[in-house]
Amino acid sequence: MPSAPHCDDPAGSSVYPCYRTDMATTLDHEHPVDAARVRRARSGVIGADDAGRLSELLGLLGDPVRVRLLYALDLVDELCVGDLALALDITEDAASYGLRMLRTAGLVQTRKDGRVVFYRLADTFPEPLLEHCLRELLRLSELAGTDRPRRRSARARPGGRK
Repeated sequence: MPSAPHCDDPAGSSVYPCYRTDMATTLDHEHPVDAARVRRARSGVIGADDAGRLSELLGLLGDPVRVRLLYALDLVDELCVGDLALALDITEDAASYGLRMLRTAGLVQTRKDGRVVFYRLADTFPEPLLEHCLRELLRLSELAGTDRPRRRSARARPGGRK
């Protein structure tokens, strides 16, 4: 494999993708490096810490009970654990555990009325998450395994490659 010298050109005119980065200086592919795209990907990608937090948060959505709890709370202002369990046809223990996980993640919040605790979506809950993102992912998963249309090319997307 060819070895790439470290790029010391801040203007980015080198064919190599790095400028004062920790990128390996050995290329592990034979074709020429697209330095501009590598720089754009490096500068636009989220950091490892943010990716870890996001992965943990998305992991919460990997449980059907927690997803259903979020959808139920999106439909009503608030419900107690027992009412949520009835609405979803699950045990109160399952509802309580799911709500505790969602509350710890900051996705739901509580209000106490005497001894009864009511749950609702957090004031800062990102509404497009349920309304658009999760519904679209559900639609895409329904298409899995079928002859689905090919993804639009990045050139056709706004802000895509030119």
